[in-house]
Amino acid sequence: MSEILAYKLNEQVISLFGDDAKSYLHGQTTQDINQVNQQQYLWAGHCNAKGKMWSVARVYQHNSHYGYLTSPDELNASLPELKKYAVFSKVTIEHDENKVCVGFKADNLASICSALSIDFNDNNATDCDLGKVLKVDEFSVILITTSEQLSVLDAFAKWQSSNQPWYTHLIQLGQPRMNSTAISEYVPQMLNLQAIGGISFTKGCYTGQETVARMKYLGKNKRAMAILKADATISDDAPELEIQLGENWRRAGNTIELAHEQDSTYLLAVLPNDITSESNLRTKHSEVPLSLCTLPYTLED
Repeated sequence: MSEILAYKLNEQVISLFGDDAKSYLHGQTTQDINQVNQQQYLWAGHCNAKGKMWSVARVYQHNSHYGYLTSPDELNASLPELKKYAVFSKVTIEHDENKVCVGFKADNLASICSALSIDFNDNNATDCDLGKVLKVDEFSVILITTSEQLSVLDAFAKWQSSNQPWYTHLIQLGQPRMNSTAISEYVPQMLNLQAIGGISFTKGCYTGQETVARMKYLGKNKRAMAILKADATISDDAPELEIQLGENWRRAGNTIELAHEQDSTYLLAVLPNDITSESNLRTKHSEVPLSLCTLPYTLED
C-alpha cells in the first residue's frame, strides 16, 4: 500500500435541509441538482442577477441534506444570498461549522479506498464510517467529517504540515477556486465551469441564467481560466497580470487563486482566451515571469 498523505483543508460546508432543499438549490445554481445523489456530486456555480459568480462549489448529498462545499471567501459571499429567499420555502440553510475537510493523496486511489473501507464503483461520491468522501481524481479524495473523528486518521495517513501542495494539485487539475477579489467578477464560463460539468444548459431558470446562456449561444465569452507557473515564490495572493505587446506591457487579467510548491508558485488566472504558450506574461508589480501550463481538459463555450 502506498503512503497516504493527509491535508487539513480550509473548505467550508453550507448545509441545506428540508422538503424543498433540492428544488431550492436547483433554482439558485447553474447545476441540475436533480442529478446529484448519494453516489454523485457535481460542480455548480452560484451567480448574481448579472450572471457573475458569488461562488463555485462541489454539491453533494449526504443522508437527508445537501452540502455545498466551497472556500471560506466564497461561503461568506454565497451564504447570505442563499438565505435571502429561504423564508418562502421549506428549507433550512446554515454554515455547518462542525464539518471538517481533509484531503488525502496517494500514488493510487486504491490505497485510499482500502484505508477508508470504501468503493466508488465508477461513481465520484460515497459514504464511509467517518462521513462523506468525494473523489477528486485518480490520486486524491476529500473527506468531509467532524473534528471528533480526526484522530482516527492517524492510523493510516501521514499528516502534512502545509496544505499548499494540495491546493497546487487542484490548480494543476484546473479546478476553480476564488479568492475574495474574484467574487462577483466573472461569469461561470470564465472559470471553465462548463468544461468540468458545472453548468446545465437544459435545467430551466436560475439567477443569472440569461447571461450564462448568452455566453454560450451568442459566443460572447472572450476570457477563460488558465493555469500559470512561476519559478519563484509570489507573496501577493492576487497579483494582477500583464502581457507583452511589442515593447510594451499591457494588463492581461487577474489571479483568482495561487499556491506554492517548494520554490515555485502555481496560479489560476482569468485571461483572454486567445493567449498561447508563446505569450510573454508576468506579474504586474513584482514582474515575475509566468509560463502557461496545459489545461487537463478541453474548453467549450
